Order: sequence, then C-alpha cells, then structure tokens
Amino acid sequence: MTDRPPEIPGGAQLRTIAMPRDTNPSGSIFGGWTLSQMDLAGATLAGEHAAGRVATVSIEAMRFLRPVSVGDEVSCYCTLQEARESSLVVKIETWARERGGRPAEKVTEGVFTYVATGEDGRPRDVAPQAKQENGS
Repeated sequence: MTDRPPEIPGGAQLRTIAMPRDTNPSGSIFGGWTLSQMDLAGATLAGEHAAGRVATVSIEAMRFLRPVSVGDEVSCYCTLQEARESSLVVKIETWARERGGRPAEKVTEGVFTYVATGEDGRPRDVAPQAKQENGS
C-alpha cells in the first residue's frame, strides 16, 4: 500500500467533506455513504469515457482500511482499467484527510463495473475513444 494518493492528471474525480448526518451508530462515517461517493465518482469517469449514461453493474474487491471521521476531506481517485464492448471497469481509491492538514490516508478501494446505456435503458456500445484510450 502506498502512503500517498495516486497522481492522476486532474486530481481526484470527487472531493467532499464527511458530515455528521452521514455517521453510523458508532459515530464513524457509514460505509454505505463512502460507497455511494465512490459510485458517484466512478460513474462520472465512466460516463465521460462512454460519452453518455452508465449504470453500475458490479462492485468487486471492496475493502475498508480505516474509518472515516466527521469533518474528514474525502477524495475519490478513479482510473479506467478496461473498456469492453458495452462496459467500463474503474478502479477507485478513496483517501481521507483529517482536519488540520494531516497527510491523507487510504480508507478504501474497489473495482466498479459500469455498463453504457442508451435512452431506452438498454446496454449500448461504449464510445470508440474509450476503447482506444484503454488499448482495447
């Protein structure tokens, strides 16, 4: 595991602050909230590459490494791993930085698969540039 966030052109796909309304009964940020932030970030990247709508079809290899606290700055870094006929595979790393400027720590990571959909909600071919960018 690295001790620094990924160096991705453009930086984090999503950056937000964990708020008190997002806590679980133990006082930490609810894992489902973190997962939803990751899904928003990944779908944004996948939608850009697919040039349109996408829907989440699977989440693989999700691991939580440490809890997120209220007030932490949460950043999701996304990398397109693979572009298939109608789907895109995105690796997402989520990092949190405590208030006070301490270094960010990785809190979770996962691999999300999105399918490109048409206006009718059915799968469609992903944009040719997504396949070219990925070398598919």
